[in-house]
Amino acid sequence: MAGKKQFDVDVALDAAMVQFWRAGYADTSLDDLSRATGLNRSSIYSSLGDKDSLYLRCLDRYATRYGDRYDRALSVASEEPLRAVREFFEVTLKRIADPDVPDGCLVAQTAMAIPVLSPGIAARAIEALGFQRARLRTALNTMELADSDADDFAVHIAAVNQSLAVMSRAGASQEQLHAIVDITVSALSQALCARS
Repeated sequence: MAGKKQFDVDVALDAAMVQFWRAGYADTSLDDLSRATGLNRSSIYSSLGDKDSLYLRCLDRYATRYGDRYDRALSVASEEPLRAVREFFEVTLKRIADPDVPDGCLVAQTAMAIPVLSPGIAARAIEALGFQRARLRTALNTMELADSDADDFAVHIAAVNQSLAVMSRAGASQEQLHAIVDITVSALSQALCARS
């Protein structure tokens, strides 16, 4: 259509996602989103929605993108449980080391801001964290751990994974982050040995 500016929605959503990831929901203004996406305010509203709707779209986009990577990592859990968990953490460590994306984790950042977020965004963050635990619980079930151990490790691994993102944002080194992963994998290894 003549006179109407065309843009790639996926590119705009990625740019908005990175802006929210870098600055957080509260510290991202519509002007920030306009600069990041290259769209004016009316185009943002008409094409991407209001700030809450856009944030939810970005959070879902983030959770799907990295969730798929976590699923692939955990897909070998029944044959190689320790490798699967290590590769699960590698998804996070690679993201943290990627210079093209902000430090930390958009889901963890959102969860930490829950007290000041709208109920819809808070619920979506809690849901994303729940999906992470469920993904881990499913993988741990294939390892023939006792149900209570599988539940405990799912919560623990999810918590460690989120802490890696938070600690990276606070300046922890790659060596420190890998040491945290090593301790968790070692604890899981001991639990698996005790099972046999």
